[in-house]
Amino acid sequence: MNINQTNFLKRLIKKNIKKSKYFYPLLDNTLSEKDLIEGIKVILSGQLTMSKKTREFEKIFAKKVGAKYAIMVNSGSSANLLSTFAACNPKRKNRFKLGDEVLIPSVCWPTSLWPLIQTGLKPVFIDVEENTLNVDSEKLIKKISSKTKVIMLLHILGNSTNLEKIIRIARKKKIIIIEDTCESLGSKYLGKYLGTFGDFGTYSFYYSHQVTSGEGGMIVCNDQEDYDLLFTMRSHGWSRGVKNQKRIEKKYKKLDSRFIFVNAGFNLRPTEITAAIGLNQFKKLDKFIEIRNYNNKKIINSLTQSKKWNNQFSFFKINKKIKPSFFGFPLLMNKKYLGKRKIFLDILEKFRVETRPIISGNFLNQPAVKLFKLGKANINYPKSEDVQNLGFFLGLHSNRIDKQTLKKLVDILFKIDTI
Repeated sequence: MNINQTNFLKRLIKKNIKKSKYFYPLLDNTLSEKDLIEGIKVILSGQLTMSKKTREFEKIFAKKVGAKYAIMVNSGSSANLLSTFAACNPKRKNRFKLGDEVLIPSVCWPTSLWPLIQTGLKPVFIDVEENTLNVDSEKLIKKISSKTKVIMLLHILGNSTNLEKIIRIARKKKIIIIEDTCESLGSKYLGKYLGTFGDFGTYSFYYSHQVTSGEGGMIVCNDQEDYDLLFTMRSHGWSRGVKNQKRIEKKYKKLDSRFIFVNAGFNLRPTEITAAIGLNQFKKLDKFIEIRNYNNKKIINSLTQSKKWNNQFSFFKINKKIKPSFFGFPLLMNKKYLGKRKIFLDILEKFRVETRPIISGNFLNQPAVKLFKLGKANINYPKSEDVQNLGFFLGLHSNRIDKQTLKKLVDILFKIDTI
């Protein structure tokens, strides 16, 4: 692609960028011209399906986070799905079975939970810590029993619970750990990247996340057999491309060597387009982390240093062992505003500040839980109920917030005093 063609594409991209209707949206556009041009190059090449760019992204990703293997899929949700099905596959030595129990926080995302249900696990929900919004590690440890075979750890919004004791007990009891790190790409716990402590770590490149390719996800692991499982199951259970391909071909001589299916599988492959965009974005991860951390600090300081500040909100508290890579800006309203959450969110919407629940609130309140008879919200989950009834979420952008936007956002948030 020559300079004239590149300049034409830049003008075209700039012309077609759509502005949000919100003054302060959940998402800001971090897709640069170069990100998009990398995707366009793939389109023009005609190689749209998974190929060299995907493999390059996987290699660079694994090296960055300190894992032996990385495998790209079409979404973070698919990363959870594939990891869970790999963890119970007959080819895996340490695997869970139908009816085994899994521990999972009650503040969770649907596609962190549903693969566990789809593979026949029985969920045991654990309340979260009100300050960190992550699972209460002490309550989780107390719930570990002889029936516990899996722990689904969700690292919420760039934060984490205390991991050391959980990991130590899990290894001793051979409990499988899946780390859903879809909201915490780039966060480090005691100097080690989240997602690399357990058997499998999953990540998402959805539009609002620290790094985006529009859609897309990644799984990391440190075991060759786990990687081979993920590799074959990602694409129909197909043996093509696995390390021991020649041995498989020799064993099954009567089959067409190009089409040997050695396991169950899905089609969760990414496109080469998303890999190209994601790879270019991933190179900017550290810069995005720095900016999001800057914005987080600015918003908190502007609120708490204001003359209007009267503890109207409580803020996300980061585990002291975490070097965060923030995903968003969660807030919990003061309990004196209990029952007025919707009124305040309507005010924010009126002033064009976009909001959403923290994750999906206490997931035990969702109708799908009742449909599948998984449990019910009650006094066992008081902190999750606070997240549901007092919490909401603002965007935390990957472009530096300017003074004018910051002042206006803070002024709007203080309208809580009018309800």
